[in-house]
Amino acid sequence: MMDLVVVGGGAAGYFGAIQAARSGARVVLLEGTRRPLTKVRLSGGGRCNVTHHCFEPAELVKAYPRGSKELRGAFARFAPRDTLAWFEACGVPLKTEADGRMFPVTDDSATIADCLLREAAIAGVSVRLGTIVEEITPVESSGFLLKQRGGGGDLGCRFILLATGGMPAGHSLARALGHAIEPPTPSLFTFNIRDPRLAELSGLSFPQVDLMLKLVGEKNPLQSSGPLLVTHWGLSGPAVLRLSAFGAVLLHRAGYHAELQINFVKSWTESEVLATLKREKTSHPRRAPASHALFELPKRFWQRLVSLQNWPETWADVSNVQLHALTHELIRGVYRIDGKGVFKDEFVTAGGVCRQEVDFKTMESRICPGLFLAGEVLDVDGITGGFNFQNAWTTSWLAAQEIGRQRRSQQLSR
Repeated sequence: MMDLVVVGGGAAGYFGAIQAARSGARVVLLEGTRRPLTKVRLSGGGRCNVTHHCFEPAELVKAYPRGSKELRGAFARFAPRDTLAWFEACGVPLKTEADGRMFPVTDDSATIADCLLREAAIAGVSVRLGTIVEEITPVESSGFLLKQRGGGGDLGCRFILLATGGMPAGHSLARALGHAIEPPTPSLFTFNIRDPRLAELSGLSFPQVDLMLKLVGEKNPLQSSGPLLVTHWGLSGPAVLRLSAFGAVLLHRAGYHAELQINFVKSWTESEVLATLKREKTSHPRRAPASHALFELPKRFWQRLVSLQNWPETWADVSNVQLHALTHELIRGVYRIDGKGVFKDEFVTAGGVCRQEVDFKTMESRICPGLFLAGEVLDVDGITGGFNFQNAWTTSWLAAQEIGRQRRSQQLSR
């Protein structure tokens, strides 16, 4: 009988397996595909955004739309600083970029994947690829029996670490063991917007904007700030991705239809914008309004707004009504969201095993003793920037620590 069976060969599965094996546990890891650590390899455009340079748990948890309360204590025990130290001890130093994201200095996700594979082998983890767990049966007083396909016959173990990510198969296994599942919904996605103000402007970026997401039937709009990017299908960038994460469930319920209010000039007040436009009109009456963009806006975007508002050829002929209209457009322009796109390879879901049914001090199930859960199989998700991987490292590390503690306790009691 094995001490631990890890179900799932992603970041949380491998990290938990390594930690448990290092403590002396006999560990086997089962992965349904033939290629483990797929998301690790694809993350960050192939560079792997390992974690985020945020070492204070109180600040770190603000990046988690679901799970922030539960992760506060967890991060006090294993946080980004510990992740940094762990990989560096394994010969994989990380670097921090200007926005706080942390990558391997090689800028190659294979560095992280190879590290996890190597450390698993060194620790003695037995890895079985192409092995699907069909059923988990608790065995009174002795652990679990797993029915598997593709990796041999039934497998017995004392503990199970379920680390299947957002895959439906993992949720089905957890549900069969008594857990409730919050319905999975996409998180971290772009907004589909078809609007003449954005047409043919793909590639334009705005360093800092304020966004306000308004949904029918919701009294309190969601807000976000940060860089914004115009794409072929609408809008993306950190400000949009943050909104998509915090509004994931609400947007799903609304069929991904909502209104997005954008302030393109967040460092300016409405009166300052209007005063600047009036001053331009007075100072350069013969200048064509479209020839010179104000407020450091991209020239093509400025020209598009002026054109759509049918401004005259010179500032002298621009009316006060038109000045007020452009001011409103720059500060409170409303764009209709009609669907969602994807964000590169950051396929993250909200939903999963209910957090209330898991002890976040140990990551052990409150429903099924001996069952541990880690990573995205839980109803926990973060915004883009390495936060979802940090959830995987932290929760699997906590699970491995408790599995090691219980295993030692069982040995002493014999």
